[in-house]
Amino acid sequence: MSDTTRPDAPLLAASGITKRFGPVVANEDVHLELRAGEVHALVGENGAGKTTLMRMLFGMYQPDAGVIRVRGEERQFRRPQDAIDAQIGMVHQHFMLVPTFTVAENITLGAEPGGPGLYSRDRAKEAIAEPMRRLGVDIDPEAVTGRLSVATQQKIEIVKVLYRGARVLILDEPTAVLTPQETTELFELLRRLAAEGSAIVFISHKLGEVFAVADRITVLRRGRTVGTYDAAATDAAEVVAAMTGRSDVNLGRVERVVPEEQPPVLLVDAVSTEKPGHDAALDQVSFTVRAGEILGIAGVEGNGQTALAEALVGTLALTGGSVSISGTDVGGLDVAARRDHGLGYVPEDRHHEGLPINGTVLEAIAPCEVRKRTGLGVLASALSAKVRTTATGLVREYDIKAAGVDAVCSTLSGGNQQKIVVARELEEQPACLVLAQPTRGVDLGAIEYLYGRIAEATARGCAVLLVSADLDEILRLSDRVLVMYRGRVVAEKQTLDTSREELGMHMMGATTGGAA
Repeated sequence: MSDTTRPDAPLLAASGITKRFGPVVANEDVHLELRAGEVHALVGENGAGKTTLMRMLFGMYQPDAGVIRVRGEERQFRRPQDAIDAQIGMVHQHFMLVPTFTVAENITLGAEPGGPGLYSRDRAKEAIAEPMRRLGVDIDPEAVTGRLSVATQQKIEIVKVLYRGARVLILDEPTAVLTPQETTELFELLRRLAAEGSAIVFISHKLGEVFAVADRITVLRRGRTVGTYDAAATDAAEVVAAMTGRSDVNLGRVERVVPEEQPPVLLVDAVSTEKPGHDAALDQVSFTVRAGEILGIAGVEGNGQTALAEALVGTLALTGGSVSISGTDVGGLDVAARRDHGLGYVPEDRHHEGLPINGTVLEAIAPCEVRKRTGLGVLASALSAKVRTTATGLVREYDIKAAGVDAVCSTLSGGNQQKIVVARELEEQPACLVLAQPTRGVDLGAIEYLYGRIAEATARGCAVLLVSADLDEILRLSDRVLVMYRGRVVAEKQTLDTSREELGMHMMGATTGGAA
């Protein structure tokens, strides 16, 4: 019996898939099988080949070897439209919606029911009714998309691929900007689609969510398929071992000595800012961070967390309030002066703000040594030698995988790039360290290492402000958590006395009040 007539034939099967980019092998002999009615998680560390594989399944790349079959029939996708015609749809991590368009206009864009470019409001509303029913959502077709919540916009993206006939749905990190409650609702929608016979590919680095929704899990490591596991018959430890090749990765809270009541190092009092283009304005934000403490800042992205980090380090001006470090008001000082007063910063975007991406490891680390010795009459040759010695030592100490200090930063993995930034900042032994999304795009092994170094910094008294969109990270590292919503602090919780669900409620605006 052929695959095309077997009732259990997979909706989509990729066999022996290989993809090279010059000398780099992104995928090698990869196998993936998607069955009707299942949610299938695809996991692996950064650089494992997940994105490349999905782009081949969606026609954005073409494999150099291997076969893709849809319901048993071999297919070649030269462009995304070929995949769409084969009933494959992709919901990208960054939404592909026009904010000023209505819901109906976005869903039908490029595939208008009257023909390309021939938009009819009535026909569009009628055409999108069925995919909305399939998903079980009721969204006003005439609503302006940009005014809707992130969770609703994600539903629009799913309706959009259903409207185009998708039975295989690929979702890339779909919970990255959702609260726990919104995540649960998304999972209910995915289970509903699977129950109707669709196959869902769920790409995520959040293993708790993977086990909450997936039927099967395929693990990639270094571009190859390690294995496929029934979710009910495995556990997070086995999956992490498959992802990393290690069996000793810590998935729980980071072990560290939490100091007794210590003096405040960072004091933020009624800080307000203008609205930056990318985030909410800060509105009367107040809190303290004490020596040796890690204070987590949680919230759905876009609610002021990035603005807060920028206001603290001096790249976003204050319109009110004050910022003090170790008793000194630094609110009117520039970035360099704040660093002189003991403020360190690991920025959200390491490529544009954290290091010279086209420069060398030496050039990325050099500022910490130059700052320590500027004005001391050090000869340029002696300074150069000292910088090289320091950089070489930090590369060794932080286990940075690089050919040497003259290696170009862009040739390193995300984890090694982040190690450089953290090494440089901690080498200055700051009194206060602001961490903005410190492990985004970083492998599990590197994450564990970075957590250890952060814990060591707090042991010597460094006050840490952790801004992260990953609630698991906040719960693993922080002593206290503040939740931000629309530029304000709406809740303060002791980490050991709260939960993802409680924090999620506050992330949607529920208020307990009070400063921290």
